[in-house]
Amino acid sequence: METILVSACLMGRRVRFDGGAKTSSDAWLAAWRAEGRLVPFCPEVEGGLAIPRPAAEIEGGAGGAAVLAGDARVLAADGSDVTAAFLAGARAALAAARSAGARLAVLKEGSPSCGVLSIHDGTFGGRRVAGQGVTTALLELNGIRVFGEDRVAEAAGYLRTLET
Repeated sequence: METILVSACLMGRRVRFDGGAKTSSDAWLAAWRAEGRLVPFCPEVEGGLAIPRPAAEIEGGAGGAAVLAGDARVLAADGSDVTAAFLAGARAALAAARSAGARLAVLKEGSPSCGVLSIHDGTFGGRRVAGQGVTTALLELNGIRVFGEDRVAEAAGYLRTLET
């Protein structure tokens, strides 16, 4: 049985920067949870950041690949550089996925760690730009396919291809 790395906040864990969760009511996620397929993970917490913590964004909306390459930083709203924690969390997520044999992940869209198609633009103004978070970029560089929580049906289709 294929396992799936999933953002812990989508599973109801209160790990987000504001101490909240973004619990998903998606039927596929519920079924996969019941089957024991899911590996809940929060890269920001695993990278050493507290709950709650200041919001963070990738400077200039540059995206996770730029952070991985050392060309951009992740900055918190208070101005602190939290790049090291985001990199550590991304590496821990990759290790967890590999340990569980996950070739697929469902992550929280818009997050500087987990964003799949969009992230915030780095100004803390609430605007999003196209781009990936640090963890998503690292997972995909290592062959793990990542879907946002709004594309779980697509993830289910991909899962079927893995299991045939």
